[in-house]
Amino acid sequence: MTEVLFYHLQGRPLEAVLPPLLEKSLERGWRVVVQTGSRERRDALDAHLWTFRDDSFLPHGTASDGPGADQPVFLTEGQDNPNGATVRFLVDRAAPPDLAPYERAVFVFDGTDEEALAEARLRWKEGKAAGFAVTYWQQSSNGRWERKA
Repeated sequence: MTEVLFYHLQGRPLEAVLPPLLEKSLERGWRVVVQTGSRERRDALDAHLWTFRDDSFLPHGTASDGPGADQPVFLTEGQDNPNGATVRFLVDRAAPPDLAPYERAVFVFDGTDEEALAEARLRWKEGKAAGFAVTYWQQSSNGRWERKA
C-alpha cells in the first residue's frame, strides 16, 4: 500500500529541507522522483542540489542530463517517472499523478501559504479516500520533524 506523507514547512524553506530528505531516501536505497510546479523551479532546485553543502554529493538529474534511468534522483515538472522511482516528492503544489504505483509519496508544502495549505488538505482527503496510509509531519522550532497525525 502506498504511504503518503505530508511535510508542513514552518520556519525553514524547501531548499533547506529537501536535500536531507533526499539523502535519507538514497541511504535507504530508494530511487526518487521530485516533481515541481514549474520548469523554472525544477531548474533552480537542480542548481541548488549541486551546491547546497560543500561536503555532500547528491546524485541527481533532469531530462536535460540524458536518460532518466541513469539518475537515482530525477527532477521533473511533469508526471513522468523515467528512473523507475518508488518514492515521489511533490513540491510547489505540483499536481500528482496516480500515486498507487509508488511505495511512498511525499507532499512538501509551505505552511505560510494559504493556498498551499488548502491544497494539502485536499490531497490529504484524496489520499484517505484512496485507502493510502496517510501521515502528517510538522517542523518543530528546532527544525526536527514531528508526526502530528
